[in-house]
Amino acid sequence: MMTGAIFLAAMLSVGSAGMRWETQPSLTSVRLRGVSAVDARVAWASGDQGTFVRTTDGGQTWRPGKVPGAEALDFRDVDAFSATTAYLLSIGEGDKSRIYKTEDGGETWRLQFTNTTPGAFFDGMAFWDERHGVAFSDPVQGRFLVITTSDGGATWTPFPAEALPPALPGEAGFAASGTSITVRAPRQAWFGLGGKAARVVRTADGGKTWSVATTPLATGDGGGIFSLLFWSEHEGIAVGGNHQRPTDATGNLALTKDGGRTWTVPPGTRPAGYRSCVAQVHGAPGPTLVTVGPSGSELSVDGARTWMPLGTTGFHAVSTSRSGNRVWAVGEAGLIATLQRARPSRANPPAAPSRPRR
Repeated sequence: MMTGAIFLAAMLSVGSAGMRWETQPSLTSVRLRGVSAVDARVAWASGDQGTFVRTTDGGQTWRPGKVPGAEALDFRDVDAFSATTAYLLSIGEGDKSRIYKTEDGGETWRLQFTNTTPGAFFDGMAFWDERHGVAFSDPVQGRFLVITTSDGGATWTPFPAEALPPALPGEAGFAASGTSITVRAPRQAWFGLGGKAARVVRTADGGKTWSVATTPLATGDGGGIFSLLFWSEHEGIAVGGNHQRPTDATGNLALTKDGGRTWTVPPGTRPAGYRSCVAQVHGAPGPTLVTVGPSGSELSVDGARTWMPLGTTGFHAVSTSRSGNRVWAVGEAGLIATLQRARPSRANPPAAPSRPRR
């Protein structure tokens, strides 16, 4: 198994041509929609039928489980902080939108939040640190519903509705990978939307005030922003497109250099279709990014200006570890894969080094 330093060097030196996805046995067949990598050895994934899976050995073994009483829920988002501590968010109307937490590696789960607002549908959550987090719902009666915690999820409190901008008719978020919301310390947060307009709602003061900006991503039925990522307080990326047209690259990417106030389409090559998630490989210059969707995945080593294909295997979500430079992606039928340097083909072994003439 590659160390983080070797893996990073491989990506930067050979690009996507030398990288491939290596599947790992998840021991589950349910659709996986969320993944959260902690370090080179620990990662969690989540999915349908109340399912979560966890590895503590770099993916050599994954151990699946189900949250008791949640067998009918679809966990689209998981945020993990260690081998023992993780949060799960389930989606759905009414009380199907919930947040659970474990502090013993999934042996037990505590139900921390159950939606009671009629018409609400939570799409994702994000955490500044283990105790401070935020989650958002589709608009309710023309207003966004955003909740926050400062005590590790023991209590979740909605921000005042009047602090948030009004929603457009038919506007909503997407829960494809749980990453249409993102945060950056100490007090920044952004969440993305779709429908009539592909907009980003943002705060720079921990939620006291919010503003909104329009992006050039796809709009209309099935179109919008599906994943957001910021690698500095000013620079970030939005990916998406139209999930009903998975191979259509129209409106699938935009960049910002001013904290999300304005968004533009970069001039270089773009991902090959709709993309549901994007993640940054930490410790790499550039930055280095990986994006995935049902029609394939791509790698960028120049800050999202150009993208190189990683294959046509479909994934729903991708996560990179905060340390160790590990990348995991998840998808249909329990699919879990990690990004590795491609092994030389036996049919075309590397040439032996030439011997010096005597």
